[in-house]
Amino acid sequence: MDSLLMFSQMTGTQIGLAIAGCLAGVLAGFALRFWVEKSRRAATDKELQAARLASEAEAQKILAQAEAKAKSEFIARREQFDKETEDTRQELRAEEKRLAKRADLVDQKLETLNTKERMVDAAEKGVLEKEKALAAKDRHLNELIGHQKSQLLKVANLSMEEAQGMLLQRVEKDMEHETAQLIQKRLEEAQDSAETQAREIVVSAIQRYAADHTCDSTVSTVDIPSDDMKGRVIGREGRNIRAFEKATGVDVIVDDTPGVVVVSAFDPVRREVARRSLEKLIQDGRIHPTRIEEVVASIEKELTRELGEAGKQALLDANVRGVHTKIVQLLGRLSYRTSYGQNVLKHSMEVAYVSQAIAEELGLNGNIARRAGLLHDIGKAVDHEMEGSHPDIGADLCRKFGEKEEIVNAVGGHHGDIEASSIYTPIIAAADAVSASRPGARRESLERYVQRLEKLEEIAMGFEGVKQAYAIQAGREVRVIVDAENVDDRLSAKIAHNIARRVEDEMDYPGEVKVTLVREVRCVEYAR
Repeated sequence: MDSLLMFSQMTGTQIGLAIAGCLAGVLAGFALRFWVEKSRRAATDKELQAARLASEAEAQKILAQAEAKAKSEFIARREQFDKETEDTRQELRAEEKRLAKRADLVDQKLETLNTKERMVDAAEKGVLEKEKALAAKDRHLNELIGHQKSQLLKVANLSMEEAQGMLLQRVEKDMEHETAQLIQKRLEEAQDSAETQAREIVVSAIQRYAADHTCDSTVSTVDIPSDDMKGRVIGREGRNIRAFEKATGVDVIVDDTPGVVVVSAFDPVRREVARRSLEKLIQDGRIHPTRIEEVVASIEKELTRELGEAGKQALLDANVRGVHTKIVQLLGRLSYRTSYGQNVLKHSMEVAYVSQAIAEELGLNGNIARRAGLLHDIGKAVDHEMEGSHPDIGADLCRKFGEKEEIVNAVGGHHGDIEASSIYTPIIAAADAVSASRPGARRESLERYVQRLEKLEEIAMGFEGVKQAYAIQAGREVRVIVDAENVDDRLSAKIAHNIARRVEDEMDYPGEVKVTLVREVRCVEYAR
């Protein structure tokens, strides 16, 4: 009530001033609110600006880091690409070299085949001409024989069958005794003049030798400590064993045999490299393709050095000088080659010494004989890599590396493959037979040994008058017992001679075979 009363008492001017004051307060409030809002908005704008600047700086930093990372990754991938490209190029170069070598071998084989074909054609022409000449001679002889038969039948007044029977009986009887007498006479002359004819016998007669045999060992075994190591040798999906076979050129056989891995190859040097490499990898324990290549390369260098030293030592022991370095390396390779179980390098050393001894006994140059004897089997070092027999390959190598013609002919003809144009060729052949046939030098399989003994006895029993035959002295002698009633002393010499000739013609054997014929007469009486 008091307020209403006071309001009613106020004048209009006072009311207007009050209203104006209220409006001024409202306007002042709005102004203050506007200023506060403006200040808040300015602060917000500043914060947004600062946040925007910080975001831009962070974005620039992230962008710079991404660019640096992308550059480093690009460089790494580029280097990896360059390395892979270079490896691929090297593989392509190696493959190109192998293909070029194979092409050269194919060309050589083609040339050899062409040469052989021309030789065969020439031989066929010669054979045809000889056949024509023989046919003409045969016709002429048949005419003469017919004429002689008709004359003989007229004179003897016999039938042809009767005349043939009488003639054959007389000729056979006369020839048996005359042949036996001739053989006995020649043997006696040979025994009497053995000292004076010794040189001719050594040079021209002692040329029987054992033929080559394929019993050379082609496998090597490597001990494996555990089956787990076998798995590591094989590798994941066979990766390691494939890398090993590619690097060494051998076949690796991993079967159920406990504790053993078999390395197989015809090249004895490759087989030795593979064996040593596998043993080193097993000892090291790190088996992966890269490590395999490193170990194989290291072993190859080591073995090459050893082969060179072995060749130099052989030349030093044999006192041979002026040999090409390639020949030295090939001589070293012979230390890993065997024939009938006999080491070829040691066999070559023996042949060198024996050849020198024979040559000096004959008054010839012992140095040339010793050099030819040492090199006579040099072709066996590479006969698994080149086409042809080892005498032909050895002769080509000696000719290529500057050896004298006497050496070349002795190397190529020590098995009788070519005609001997030098006196040293039969000497080397004789020394080769002596070294190969000495007791204990070579071995042969039991089956082959038994077959040789049976063949000896079979040949001896094939002659008329032979009662029993025994192969003794490990097949180096055959003891023949004849029927004393049907075979006399002179005919015994003929039978022994014929058995020896037939053994020479039909059998291959090391050294020589002695034929001993026994003719025994026993008279038994009893005194009662």
